[in-house]
Amino acid sequence: MPAFDSRIGFAFLLVITTMWGSASSGTAQDRVEFLSGAKLQGKILQIRKDAKEFDIETMLGGRKFTRTYPYSKVHAVTIGDKRFELTPMSPTGTANSSQSEPDADSPPVRSQKQVQQLIDQAGQTLPDWFESTQLDYPNTLDLSWPLKATGPWNGRKNVGQHLWDTISPNRRRWHSGIKLIHHCLSLHSDPALQQRDKEKLGNLYFTLLQDYPRAAYWYQQANTTVAKPDGIHLAECYWRMGNSKMALDLLDSRLMSMDAVKLLGDMGHLDQAIRAAQPYLGSAMDNQTLLALGDAARTNQKTDAAIAYYQNVLSNDNFRNQEYKDRLQARARQSIDAIRLRDAADPAKVPDGTFTDRSTGYNGNVEVEVKVASGQIQSVNVTKHREKQFYAALDDVPRQIIRRQSIEGIDGTSGATITAEAIVHATAKALAGASR
Repeated sequence: MPAFDSRIGFAFLLVITTMWGSASSGTAQDRVEFLSGAKLQGKILQIRKDAKEFDIETMLGGRKFTRTYPYSKVHAVTIGDKRFELTPMSPTGTANSSQSEPDADSPPVRSQKQVQQLIDQAGQTLPDWFESTQLDYPNTLDLSWPLKATGPWNGRKNVGQHLWDTISPNRRRWHSGIKLIHHCLSLHSDPALQQRDKEKLGNLYFTLLQDYPRAAYWYQQANTTVAKPDGIHLAECYWRMGNSKMALDLLDSRLMSMDAVKLLGDMGHLDQAIRAAQPYLGSAMDNQTLLALGDAARTNQKTDAAIAYYQNVLSNDNFRNQEYKDRLQARARQSIDAIRLRDAADPAKVPDGTFTDRSTGYNGNVEVEVKVASGQIQSVNVTKHREKQFYAALDDVPRQIIRRQSIEGIDGTSGATITAEAIVHATAKALAGASR
């Protein structure tokens, strides 16, 4: 079999891929053999030899997913009828390194220089949808967009309120909403307005599109700090783009938004998450902080500690009002239930069928419909909700559940915790309720 030279092997593979792609009928399957022994079939879409990584499109549950893998995780790749070896296996049939197949949601590993290059490239180019997207907004909208809105709430006058009322809840308007903020930025000369516009662009690229390079670019342009949630989003961009050190360096601060607790937990740094939570414990944010710590502990498989944090919310009386108490304690109870339902929520134990349940989100119940066939989750659909922000979680979290075939380890973007957890909890209840 041909072997890869680490300097030129994938450059040659790029040529092979291009030739194969032009001749492919669309039905052929490429195959990736990981150092762990796992195999994956699909279609190789793009090879980035400088970053030493490639993208492969796979099917799961009737949906297409694109995954990125570094060369260092892969033993061999088969394209058409040609097999190329990237990393040799030892005589025992195991990898010559400690690398194994990355999790489907694990980012590729990139150097700081590579990450910054991606960010700079994104900042120097417009998205491919930009030119064809119409600049669409009410003629009553005040494009001067003052930093502080005056008067009653009016989504047809105030740009920020228009984003909340009209853009965020409507996926078809996301591109036009982002283009509107680009337009506002071009109109504003005041440095404070420009900084706010840039931060809002980072926020929209992050929360709506998960376009991490462009989000990071605009956050950098706005000099965003981790004292605000957007600064935590910037750290998450670095992590999801493949450089944990850049994220941790940014999170090395005494004054951070509470969103840092979730991000550090998702990154596997529970001790740092606990330290980041300390300033908020005993404050007006006490219960939200306890929930975040419970989520971080649960993500890191510390279920006893997670339950203890959730129980503290149930025994606490420090709430802003009764509505907040009902909502946050419902989240705590449902989080404990999801932990206890974990084994019963195994799709392998669920008969074929479609099952529904619900859980508490930001603004009421989030209902899901889960379809299972042959022990596999085929689809997870949010069928009813009253959420008013973080709409991307309504699609992203179900995709993660399908990809993982589990309710464990789901990491909705920072800030979207409540919506993400509601979908996870409702899915757990639906699966457990149908379990054999």
